[in-house]
Amino acid sequence: MGNVGALLQNPAIWRGDQCARQLPGISSGFPELDAILPGGGWPQGALTEILFEQEGIGELQLVMPALARLSTAGHGLAWIAPPHVPYAPALTAFHIRLSRLLVVRPKEDRERLWAAEQALRCGVCKGVLVWADGEDGQRLRRLQVAAGEGGGWGILYRPLRAAAMPSPAVLRLSVERAGGGLRVHVLKRRGSAVAPIHLDLSLRVAS
Repeated sequence: MGNVGALLQNPAIWRGDQCARQLPGISSGFPELDAILPGGGWPQGALTEILFEQEGIGELQLVMPALARLSTAGHGLAWIAPPHVPYAPALTAFHIRLSRLLVVRPKEDRERLWAAEQALRCGVCKGVLVWADGEDGQRLRRLQVAAGEGGGWGILYRPLRAAAMPSPAVLRLSVERAGGGLRVHVLKRRGSAVAPIHLDLSLRVAS
């Protein structure tokens, strides 16, 4: 019994009723969100999936404080097939270094996922966002593997209807507008289920 107890103290072991801590995390900038994310923040070296019903409800603001931290630390960022041209003044307000941002505009879904895979695997881009329908399970699994190899944070944006599809992402969220903020539902994480949380989307920048 003593050997079992010692084994359970190993940080590489996690239980179903506990939030896993083995993946390093980068603070989201939202304390209430960090509190329910494995590792206390967005998982690095892994894929995060964010599902939304409508563009522009705050799904991008959700990740901006963390992207700002990566950018100000000198890491590269890649945005693959964003639905709109990134607005430079807004990025600057979040302390995103524009010189560290790469924007790629492939049209086909498979090209988007391929570009995201290369950006994650190279290790230079520590924050890679890709917008795609992403119904190709094999290509999605390759994104997760590439994030692990490159040590970066992959963010996959998909329509809410994709919630019915399987996902290799370590962390899977759905978001919806709620008042002046955003309600976040955790669909998948390493650990037990948690209730939805409400986030204030007031401008937050990296400290």
